[in-house]
Amino acid sequence: MALLALPSLSFSGLHPANSKPARTLFPTISYKHQESALIYARNIRLPNYGVKRKVGNDRTNIPVPEYEKDQNFRKILLPDVVVKRRDVFWSRKWSFWDVFSLGWMVFIHLLCLLAPYTFDWGAFWVAFALYIVTGLLGITLSYHRHLSHRSFRIPKWLEYFFAYCGVLAGQRDPIFWVSTHRYHHQFCDSEKDPHSPIGGFWFSHMGWIFDSNSIVEKCGEPNNVGDLEKQPFYKFLQKSCVIHLLAPGAVLYALGGLPYLVWGFGVRLAWVYHITWLVNSACHVWGKQAWNTGDFSKNNWWVAVLSFGEGWHNNHHAFEYSARHGLEWWQIDMTWYLIRFLEAIGLATDVKLPTSAQKQRMASTTEGNP
Repeated sequence: MALLALPSLSFSGLHPANSKPARTLFPTISYKHQESALIYARNIRLPNYGVKRKVGNDRTNIPVPEYEKDQNFRKILLPDVVVKRRDVFWSRKWSFWDVFSLGWMVFIHLLCLLAPYTFDWGAFWVAFALYIVTGLLGITLSYHRHLSHRSFRIPKWLEYFFAYCGVLAGQRDPIFWVSTHRYHHQFCDSEKDPHSPIGGFWFSHMGWIFDSNSIVEKCGEPNNVGDLEKQPFYKFLQKSCVIHLLAPGAVLYALGGLPYLVWGFGVRLAWVYHITWLVNSACHVWGKQAWNTGDFSKNNWWVAVLSFGEGWHNNHHAFEYSARHGLEWWQIDMTWYLIRFLEAIGLATDVKLPTSAQKQRMASTTEGNP
């Protein structure tokens, strides 16, 4: 097991909860809450924090700073992970988007309570079709792999169509989504990460959505999406996002009444929301690390199945530019299959994949070599 020396661990999430050593799964960590701490990790390196890596079973006492007595440390369910939860509800100023987001989430989840009483197969299949359109075409293919990482190129008309499918997923406009995601990779699992579990599992899952100012506080104003901001189409979606969020509900109600509204709108939105958020939360807590990425990203098979391949999250963090996340033949990646189809018919070009040399270089680092 490799030893990591962290003399100045800057993110506040990983702190001792008591005086007894604790073993965790994310990563495996031992703590001594006195004047020193023992921190161990399997296949984890944190170059952004000046980590020194040693291979072997030696243990070294590492001085840590004095912790404030009033810090609120908790543990994430199942993995014995000690985190500092961020309070997103009290003692801060709420923006328009914070209030709107909270009210919207309450409304959508209350709408889901009507699902058992309004079920019919027509409404169910409408919800399933929109899950594919908004989740697969909109979020995973467009917002994530194309707009955020530029993993492939497609004609502009098709780019805009897929991006609009993402708007219908109710996760705000492409400029906001892409900026937040790029910051996530830039500051992954540090205090500047917009949605890391070091702020608490539920903060990484959905709590961060109700604290839009925290992203500005952590990362500054969004200045990492110039490629989108210079395009009028994306500026239009940014300004009219709420209209595109509400309009599908009115259309569905007009087409099929309350069952279509509940299933095609409420249930479908909640389903896609939580699947997307599980990539931020569960895939940084539960699963396996195939690559030494310097963060807590994990490959999680059940999230991958639900999210069209996004659950192979450690693969993604190892090779952010890759259009394919399921790098092994058995790793199901529906988004990659669609990209491959678009490439086969000539609509997708410049499809990026990790080379053998890049994989070997990352594998060597994972095994503990420099």
